[in-house]
Amino acid sequence: MHLARLVWSPRLLEYDFGPGHPMAPARLDLTMRLIEALGLLDRPTLEVVGAEPATDAVIETVHDADYVAAVRHAGSTLEPDLMRGLGTDDDPLFAGMHEAAARQLGGSVALADALWRGEITHGVNVAGGMHHAMPGAASGFCVYNDAAAAIQRLLDLGAERVAYLDFDAHHGDGVEAIFWDDPRVLTVSIHEDGRTLFPGTGASSDVGMPGPAEGTAVNIPVPARTSGAAWLRAIDAVVPALVREHRPQAIVSQHGCDAHGRDPLSNLNVSVDAQTTAQQWAHALAHEHADGRWLALGGGGYAVSDVVPLAWAALVAEAAHEPLERGAALPAVWCEAVEALDLEAAHTLGTAEVPFRSWRDGYDPADPVDRATQATRRAVFPLWGLDPLLD
Repeated sequence: MHLARLVWSPRLLEYDFGPGHPMAPARLDLTMRLIEALGLLDRPTLEVVGAEPATDAVIETVHDADYVAAVRHAGSTLEPDLMRGLGTDDDPLFAGMHEAAARQLGGSVALADALWRGEITHGVNVAGGMHHAMPGAASGFCVYNDAAAAIQRLLDLGAERVAYLDFDAHHGDGVEAIFWDDPRVLTVSIHEDGRTLFPGTGASSDVGMPGPAEGTAVNIPVPARTSGAAWLRAIDAVVPALVREHRPQAIVSQHGCDAHGRDPLSNLNVSVDAQTTAQQWAHALAHEHADGRWLALGGGGYAVSDVVPLAWAALVAEAAHEPLERGAALPAVWCEAVEALDLEAAHTLGTAEVPFRSWRDGYDPADPVDRATQATRRAVFPLWGLDPLLD
């Protein structure tokens, strides 16, 4: 049995909002070129499978039927439907929009199937992670919410608890909204504070619908310019304790890499090294609490040549249990291909481990990231029977 499965098809590049849009297909193309150049596709622990568009019935497990029909109509007529977020600056129309978005979603759901049925231990869809899409509207470059659909498939197959970890710079609002009232799903999002970044949501006080689901929505809104070390400290202060209490049977994680300091659409300063550490933590939590069941998705990330391919190649390598050596030179053939496109190529994969101060070393009320983290702990930990000061 292959340990890890990567979903990929060149047809995933058809999710294309057009020239000048940040969600450029080049980010995926260059990622796959780097994965190939690194020799990851030859590893016995990794297999690659194609992606087929999901049926309407599958998409409608998390989206309204009239919205699915509207996406199909807008993608064939190119007539905007602004009430449903179709044809906006964020989500311009393009021919075949439904099929392209359905392929993204279909890839993630197929991995969830394989994961739960025991065909694989880990699954990766770097073209997925479309976490902003709402049940009845497109939002933030996202048409269909493949992350939510994959979680729903796990639940439909019998999972009693699923944890969703969102490391994107932007709040994972769509996934949170879809499972807001479902106590089976723990959604945790660390993101730039909504007062300075789209979508403007994800306050620490947003903890899920009162009742059985209260405490299963978790938000860590960190301030602009948060460093990788502080970002890791915030994750470490919240995520392991809650995952331990939730006892998930599968972990779905979204690894948008737009928290990087060179990303043009956020204001954080989280290096590839720190993001790679978060990948390792998600992987370890899956083995510790979920019998290894781990579905890792892409997401945001708009530094298309010097950040995204590095972060997601590292993600695939981590899932294959073949982690890349930090500081190692990247393949010359890949660097040359990037430069041939008049883009800036990175030449090494990060530099070193990112040291961070454990929360056990004490809370610093003068530190804005600590204040944000403690606000989340105060809002959520008591709902799980945990002490926000000690646990």
